[in-house]
Amino acid sequence: MTQATAYEVRDNIAVITMQSPPVNGLGLDLRTGISEGYSKAIEDSSVQAIVIASIVPNVFCGGADITEFGTDKGFAKPDLPSLCCELEESSKPIVAAISGVALGGGLELALACDYRIALPTAQLGLPEVNLGILPGAGGTQRLPRFAGPQMAVEMIVSGKPAPAAKALAAGFVDRVYDGDGDFVEAAVAYAKELVETGAPVRNCADMTVDTSNLPENFFDGFRAAIAKKTRGFFAPEKCIQAVEAACELPLAEGLKKEGELFQECAATPQARAQQHLFFAERAANKIPGVNPKTQIRTIDKVAIIGSGTMGGGIAMNFLNAGIPVVILDLNAEALERGVGVIRKNYEITAKKGKLTEEKLEQRMGLLTATTDYADIADVDLVIEAVFERMDIKKTVFKTLDEVCKPGAILATNTSTLDVNEIAATTGRPRDVIGLHFFSPANVMPLLEVVRGEETAEDVIVTVQKLAKRIRKTPVVVGVCYGFVGNRMVDPYGREASRLLLEGAAPSQIDKALTDFGLAMGICAMSDLAGIDVGYLVRESRRDEISKDPSNGIVLDRLYEKGCYGQKTGKGLYIYEGRDRKDNPEVQEIAEAAAAELGIARREISDQEIIERTLYTLINEGVQILDEGIAYRASDIDLVYIYGYGFPVWRGGPMRYAEEIGLDTLLNTLNGYREQLGDYGEMWFKPAPLLEKLVAEGKGFSSLNR
Repeated sequence: MTQATAYEVRDNIAVITMQSPPVNGLGLDLRTGISEGYSKAIEDSSVQAIVIASIVPNVFCGGADITEFGTDKGFAKPDLPSLCCELEESSKPIVAAISGVALGGGLELALACDYRIALPTAQLGLPEVNLGILPGAGGTQRLPRFAGPQMAVEMIVSGKPAPAAKALAAGFVDRVYDGDGDFVEAAVAYAKELVETGAPVRNCADMTVDTSNLPENFFDGFRAAIAKKTRGFFAPEKCIQAVEAACELPLAEGLKKEGELFQECAATPQARAQQHLFFAERAANKIPGVNPKTQIRTIDKVAIIGSGTMGGGIAMNFLNAGIPVVILDLNAEALERGVGVIRKNYEITAKKGKLTEEKLEQRMGLLTATTDYADIADVDLVIEAVFERMDIKKTVFKTLDEVCKPGAILATNTSTLDVNEIAATTGRPRDVIGLHFFSPANVMPLLEVVRGEETAEDVIVTVQKLAKRIRKTPVVVGVCYGFVGNRMVDPYGREASRLLLEGAAPSQIDKALTDFGLAMGICAMSDLAGIDVGYLVRESRRDEISKDPSNGIVLDRLYEKGCYGQKTGKGLYIYEGRDRKDNPEVQEIAEAAAAELGIARREISDQEIIERTLYTLINEGVQILDEGIAYRASDIDLVYIYGYGFPVWRGGPMRYAEEIGLDTLLNTLNGYREQLGDYGEMWFKPAPLLEKLVAEGKGFSSLNR
């Protein structure tokens, strides 16, 4: 037996216990241990039934070991599909004792058993679609036979788990144990009961999928219903095809079809991208020079400075997590309005049935509003969310330094400003950090954690763990203008603005970008954020921007006309309710400005739009890597996936660059550098690190720290 499992016999019932923390990943050692235990139980004539259980708290099995994907180890015998078939053909009843999550290969393992007993808290799911693949060890064939095709396809395509009670009702859990005794003992007792009552062994090969209650043309209707949500992804359609096969084919043929579809998925850019993001999230927790086991500071109470849209949204994150919040605004009228907006947001959620009235009042009960800094003297963390001006932020931090208790973390929500300069206004720069929430702050999952030059290690580790507590994805970055996200938006927006001058319409630019997979085009994003807001940002950097008179000129002239975007009903688009159309004034402004600047207007291809906006964005990302502002290319990908709506199935801008080839990126940038003359020389010069990587034949992973 391998150390990944333990084997014992209790009262003629063999118990194979998985003991491979943290999640019992079904790597080669665990697969081998289960197979060896199974063989031992079958060969022992005194053993009447088998229980497969787990010693890992709250986990039955988290699924396949993703680190084995694409390696010889992943295909080494016993591979998971073969192991599941081996268990299914057992001559003795096998009971899966599902003591916690059973996900992916873990649920497939349980489905290959004859019976399943689960704790009420267990969650069962097949989330492989989130890795760009489908369940490849029989999940698409066995689940429909137990739960029916409708529930099976919904679970497999969404990747969402089902609680034990729902699984019991559907038929792929046979018993839920809600007693106080030892769960493995309960599973053994259940196995003995099955033996004593003559319960049969069950083989899915002897079962067919019940389609009698399936609506006519169900699968076509299902495809239509999910088309918008799954656009660009490859695996969802293959998941549907696999469940269709389960409805039409005997088990052996269905398993063969599942295997073929799995291989199709595994070979796609989407699978590579989605698995890249899986590892990116793990890697983002590792900060060079910071011990992850550093003792964290206690965060039991939080203050937010500023009750506007951002301040209110940030507050909601903590209220949702049950953390008391004091929201401070010196303007009593604005404060009352801000608290009202928070309540209204919760009321909207409650009307949708996603929040009970009791929980609404609970959350509001955790919120205190004040106009007095003395009321935040006891908080553990304070987040400043005032107007994006350095002088205002410095004033706030001087006050916080005087008022807040020793050891309190002082955070700024700045999106562009120098965190070190802000920290320097205090006598405790080690306690200062940037926590850049993205709008709307209560919805967007990204949290850019800006590490100042003197930020203490325990502050970094504390906010990383706190981010998870409030359901955010933290990415630690360094200090520079705009950090990672907004710094890279600069060339993206600049090129869109320049393309307007050269002949593209806002709708063409946005369509090219949304066809590429982005959630929103840059022109629509400018209107949503506010052209006035963008203008003020450019004003703060006018000396730099003036080096290129074309930079933002169309947007500046829209600002002068009072066209601020959605808030005024007119910007790059004209808004009529939810409908929008190109604003004809944009073309007039662009034509006039182009004439003034001597810029020739022409037809612009969609491909040029993608290359000029996104390739310059990526080039800036390479420079950010070279400067050490981001620790890894994958960190940049997380910022753009979770903060800017970059398509998940492309894996982020840096992953996309590696997919097309860094040499392609370099050659394309140099092509525009030459084609666009002085403008190209100014803005399309490849980052030196990009040239170095291409020359050495290396990728971004070679830079990981």
